[in-house]
Amino acid sequence: MKLLITRPLPAPVMDVAVAKFDVTARPETTPLSDEELRAALTDYDVVLPTLGDLFSAQVFGDVPTPRAKLLANFGVGYNHIDVAAARAAGVAVTNTPGAVTDATADTAMTLILMTARRAGEGERMVRAGTWKGWHPTQMLGLHVSGKTLGVIGMGRIGQAIAHRCHYGFGMDVVFQNRSTKALEMPARQLDRMEEVAAAADVLVVAVPGGAETHHLIGTSVFAAMQPHAIFVNIARGDVVDEASLIAGLQQGQLAGAGLDVYEFEPHVPDALKEMENVTLLPHLGTAALEVRTAMGMMAVDNLIAFAEGRGLPNQV
Repeated sequence: MKLLITRPLPAPVMDVAVAKFDVTARPETTPLSDEELRAALTDYDVVLPTLGDLFSAQVFGDVPTPRAKLLANFGVGYNHIDVAAARAAGVAVTNTPGAVTDATADTAMTLILMTARRAGEGERMVRAGTWKGWHPTQMLGLHVSGKTLGVIGMGRIGQAIAHRCHYGFGMDVVFQNRSTKALEMPARQLDRMEEVAAAADVLVVAVPGGAETHHLIGTSVFAAMQPHAIFVNIARGDVVDEASLIAGLQQGQLAGAGLDVYEFEPHVPDALKEMENVTLLPHLGTAALEVRTAMGMMAVDNLIAFAEGRGLPNQV
């Protein structure tokens, strides 16, 4: 089978893929162009795409009878693929859940601690040579131990973040989830996001991306937050109404934000870059070699299962 891999992947993943498929490995690190998206569906039997490769309904509409029968997505998030349109065209879609859980939760902890303790601001001060030495009231931040964590979306990643915060920092946990969730740790499920926002010292959003969650977090959530609280997003950028977040920060509705994803990624608004109380990371959620290798191996496992006529391990 002819396989298109749309971005460079770790060497162990490529070795397995090349051993099993006739591989075309695209060297660019940027998303597929409109022309490349359509060629992927017409020139290959299977495709391994990733974030930014926008297989929209329009793309499938332009290729109504695609040669490709599987998009084995690299990543747990697949909101860049119109799954309904793919299904209608006879194309299966898989993803890589599980492999990303701990790494993404660790990134959430990085953002929580950096934002609460003003670490980014402090590092910039040291690098700029403006630090004048320690004193008792310098750069006072939020002490997270014993505080309340609010989680919007209590799936695998939300639970991993809650576990770290509760057992590592003694934090109480409240959460909102679209379905009732029984957890193996102390936590209170609340009915509305705004209730969670009002109760939390640290509010984290960990829902999947897609049309159902577009701009899920907006003005009402930020207005409900406590003025000393911080907001963290490790989900998808467009889950948050970025303009509402900026307004909330400017108006003092919340004390700060830690972001690994952005609504119009890779564009980051100047307003966010100019705020010292905002921690900005370049989508580092799963950026560890062993994690990216595990993700790639899971994607290739889906491809191999398809080639061998077996059930897909991670079909969405």
